[in-house]
Amino acid sequence: MNVRELVSTWHKHAHCTLTDNTYDVTLSLEDAAKVDALAEMYPRRSKEQLISELVTSALAELEASFPYIAGPKVVAMDEFGEPLHEDIGPTPEFLTLTKEHLARHKATKTK
Repeated sequence: MNVRELVSTWHKHAHCTLTDNTYDVTLSLEDAAKVDALAEMYPRRSKEQLISELVTSALAELEASFPYIAGPKVVAMDEFGEPLHEDIGPTPEFLTLTKEHLARHKATKTK
């Protein structure tokens, strides 16, 4: 979900599995004012929900913005017979680390 789509979801109830961890953040005065404005505009959403959903959208956009960097290894061929090279950019590392941390979060959630 990108930031543009986020506003439409604020009229609905979001469903997801939440971590037991909390993350304390200090916002700039300008960002705090923007969160307050959004909370007033969308009273069905708490400030914490708004911040959580904004972080989710920002992380999705960040992941999509990582550059593809073609490595030397050919991992497949496309429909035109052209080689597809492994991605040696930041995406594979980000996805691997995300899976590791997700497994850790799930393990502590079930205890």
